[in-house]
Amino acid sequence: MKVQHAEEAFGSSAGRYGGVATDTSAAIQGSCPRREDVGNSGTCSDRSAAAKTAATATINRSDTATTAAAVGRVDDDCKNCTAEQRRVRKPRRRSGSWPRTRSLNAPSPVQQFGPCGRIMKTSALVTTIQDPASQRLTWAKNPLSVLVIKKVRDMSVLPPFIELVRWLTQEKSMIVFVEHSVMEDTMLSSNSGFMEIREKLNSFQDSKDDLTDKIDFIICLGGDGTLLYASLLFQKSVPPVMAFHLGSLGFLTPFKFDNFQQQVTNVLEGHAALTLRSRLRCIIVKKNEDKDKPQPNLLVLNEVVIDRGPSPYLSNIDLFLDRKYITSVQGDGLIISTPTGSTAYAVAAGASMIHPSVPAIMVTPICPHSLSFRPIVVPAGVELSIMLSPDARSTAWVSFDGRNQQELCADDRSVNKKCRIIFGDG
Repeated sequence: MKVQHAEEAFGSSAGRYGGVATDTSAAIQGSCPRREDVGNSGTCSDRSAAAKTAATATINRSDTATTAAAVGRVDDDCKNCTAEQRRVRKPRRRSGSWPRTRSLNAPSPVQQFGPCGRIMKTSALVTTIQDPASQRLTWAKNPLSVLVIKKVRDMSVLPPFIELVRWLTQEKSMIVFVEHSVMEDTMLSSNSGFMEIREKLNSFQDSKDDLTDKIDFIICLGGDGTLLYASLLFQKSVPPVMAFHLGSLGFLTPFKFDNFQQQVTNVLEGHAALTLRSRLRCIIVKKNEDKDKPQPNLLVLNEVVIDRGPSPYLSNIDLFLDRKYITSVQGDGLIISTPTGSTAYAVAAGASMIHPSVPAIMVTPICPHSLSFRPIVVPAGVELSIMLSPDARSTAWVSFDGRNQQELCADDRSVNKKCRIIFGDG
């Protein structure tokens, strides 16, 4: 799994003014009296005081000359200045294009989310680490379209769904998109309140209609599973997601539906905080497929799970980090999760929870056949590859956020990359 990250730039200020420390050290050494030069003249305290006074004066002269040279100001009366230093020189200016080095830190947040969602720019310096909680949402243009996704097969979500859709269409005059299955739902078709606004709604079908440039932001009604489904719908740029807690779990759904009008209005006016979350770009490389053919990939928000599937045998998987062999995992399987996914299957398998702002990848074994293999955390700038071990007695199965399960045969491997997704913070 490969994670692409932005590189960090750090200025070499120590290199620019490195002569200060060297000159000061030389002044101290030159001002110290040697033992053979002192002789018997004066007392020990007098000699020590004289040495300290001479060293202090020399240091002050050295600092004055060095500081003057650093800012381009030369004193003609200074005896320490050479003829070349007395020439008129321009002051040094710091260049903004400092050399960049490879970094294992988190990727730079994508500045665009959907057609008009943006991250508000701040005046932070290059060397200043911005607080993740200070990210704010702004709009390049007024948002007009919204996608509303509700939890399926749940009668308790129907009244909030109808109330929200009616308010968005009638009060806010927004273009509302819903799933095609919602339009054909018999429970909603028998509701008179929904039938009044049914003709104003736009429907789409999963895997058939492209919503990439049509949706400005998303509203989810349900639990964490509803939000994961919304993430799978957008395999490129993801619009801002606003999730209301109406399900069983609420790790990713911080909003309460009681005052949804005020909260949605704050988002539309650009007064909402953001939480940036990472996704893994997963690629399955088959052994017998054409290398020139583009490999299909999926973006997952929680985790990639490699397990034994229906096989009665233990899975035997080789794990590689940056194409270097790390270990063989013998057990029920392996979980590769994002910080967001660390609160899901990984924590149930014994892993620790990671804050979503931490740039890391969690590797968790599922019931390992070894007492020495515990969950590990690797930096988000590495590449993780998973292959079947030559000693494996059966194939393995890989799934992405619990969907799109595929069989992983011998010499097949999984390669992942990374991107960013944003969520509203309640």
